Amino acid sequence: MTELELLAPARDLECGIAAIDHGADAVYIGAPRFGARAAAGNSTADIEALCRYAHGFGARVYVTLNTIVYDSELESVRRTLSEIERAGADAVLVQDMAVARMLQDSPMAAHASTQADCRTAGRVAWLRGCGFSRVVLARELSADEIAAIHSAVPDVELEVFVHGALCVSFSGQCYASQHCFGRSANRGECAQFCRLKFSLCDASGHKVAPDAYYLSLKDMNQSANLERLVSSGATSFKIEGRLKDAAYVKNVTAAYSRRLNDIVRKHPGQYRRASYGVCRYAFEPNLEKTFNRGFTTYFATGRQPGMASTETPKARGEFVGRVKETRGAWLTVAGVAPFANGDGLCFVNTEGRLEGFRVNRAENNRLFPLKMPAGLRPGTALYRNNDQAFERMLSGESSVRKVPLSMSLGETDGGVGLTAAICGGGPSVCVTIKAECQEARSPQRDNIVRQLTRLGGTRYECSEVSLPEGFNLFIPSSALAAARREAVLRLEEETAAQLAATRRKRPDTGAAVPHYAGPDYLYNVSNGEARRFYAAHGLGTVADAFEQHEPQGAVLMQCRYCLRHELGFCERRGGRKPQWQEPLSLALPDGRRFRLEFDCRRCQMNVYAAGHDKNNNRT
Repeated sequence: MTELELLAPARDLECGIAAIDHGADAVYIGAPRFGARAAAGNSTADIEALCRYAHGFGARVYVTLNTIVYDSELESVRRTLSEIERAGADAVLVQDMAVARMLQDSPMAAHASTQADCRTAGRVAWLRGCGFSRVVLARELSADEIAAIHSAVPDVELEVFVHGALCVSFSGQCYASQHCFGRSANRGECAQFCRLKFSLCDASGHKVAPDAYYLSLKDMNQSANLERLVSSGATSFKIEGRLKDAAYVKNVTAAYSRRLNDIVRKHPGQYRRASYGVCRYAFEPNLEKTFNRGFTTYFATGRQPGMASTETPKARGEFVGRVKETRGAWLTVAGVAPFANGDGLCFVNTEGRLEGFRVNRAENNRLFPLKMPAGLRPGTALYRNNDQAFERMLSGESSVRKVPLSMSLGETDGGVGLTAAICGGGPSVCVTIKAECQEARSPQRDNIVRQLTRLGGTRYECSEVSLPEGFNLFIPSSALAAARREAVLRLEEETAAQLAATRRKRPDTGAAVPHYAGPDYLYNVSNGEARRFYAAHGLGTVADAFEQHEPQGAVLMQCRYCLRHELGFCERRGGRKPQWQEPLSLALPDGRRFRLEFDCRRCQMNVYAAGHDKNNNRT
């Protein structure tokens, strides 16, 4: 059967364990250095602890080492790889091809990060030939495009994002943060240029629309498209959020785990989960209740309107009703949502800005804010971006995950054997009971079942005990308990051994690298090792990475998201004819401008540093 993997983020050890407990089949966690979220690095001791915990459930741990690195850092990267290998990591996410070369002789698998710009079948095939067993596809791909890549390159695992924040640029091809603030997204230090407020100006510098957060996308939510993505050939479904807290991880992981389980039940014999265990939740997962900027399915079913949250880059949360009336220190809400003291609510005021307030006291639908917002009016839509009751539920033990076992006793050549097997096709072990067994004077089944099912304190639970027909041997309780404990230890070892055996490595075939049609700084080559790698693949001389030498008038972003389409002015797709004079530009309050190029042939929007001649460096 095809294994389906739910891949959850781990900001730290606590979040990683929470992800496993709430249904993740794998987690990804930052290395001490060189991860695409510089603020989310972890010690190798914590990575080792997470590996031990995850592997007991047959779950995997992937370590992110997916930035570009400089020559002076190569030796540190080698040491880091050795440390996380000893910690037990199953795979490493990679952007820099120097790191890929270092992994050629490692037992850890190499996964091509989405930062490696994985958006075409040609690029995926090349990455597979470079030794990558998995490729993390660009967020911008539709389910049909994913299916086409799977059809063209069926022997590589495809990982897709299904939930969380969206970058407006193709990953690995965004240089706006580096250009504006000296903080490289390819070095894990993105300053979130796309979450800034801009003016939209025409060729004469006149504003053509009110100032807004024109590049700030809503968050991805593919929960309704998950089965379609499964059918497309993707096998790993990734939740974004390595800077998110444990409450976010618990809720989102539980919601998607339930959805994957529904798909597995709907297609018996075709799919199975990639790890073991059954989760019992103490809460009802609800994606609306944790951080989100509003949701979009992005390009999963083709280009859609309403991808951006232009009013605010902040979390809006779930809709909870409309203001019914305001009276001095309180307001009433028309709706059915319950409220609690301390809830955080927000609304879009008359100036189009998101404004928030804290509920000091809630009396059913009568709310007493800590300070009454001046902009509240009857009919105003209210959203809750901090649900105190829900947060309290998630702050404690909100899920218990247990691995169901079947146990059976039977006579063997050496006496009596105990077989323990993980239900659902997991590993099994057989333990010989080291005790003299005699014919019993009274039925023994109840005592045998009682002893074998005492699995409290372990990750296992016994769902079935089988005895041969007519089995009636007396086995001392101490011998049964000892056999049970040995079986549990051996099952943990066997589960970890099976994981290690599934790591797939491929040799570097030296296949020619797919060429970009534009400037070669897009290869993000920042060290001699990567330069030699690309030379071996036919690239020859390649420019330094943008971070080392910024080309004049460079393309800062390549976006499948199109502002012209978002505003309703894409004539190719039935939009209005724009009245402005192009080129358009986005302007920051400090006067810096960024020219927009609408490449309709490729249905792509490019963002350039001011003063760029578009005919020179088109990609």
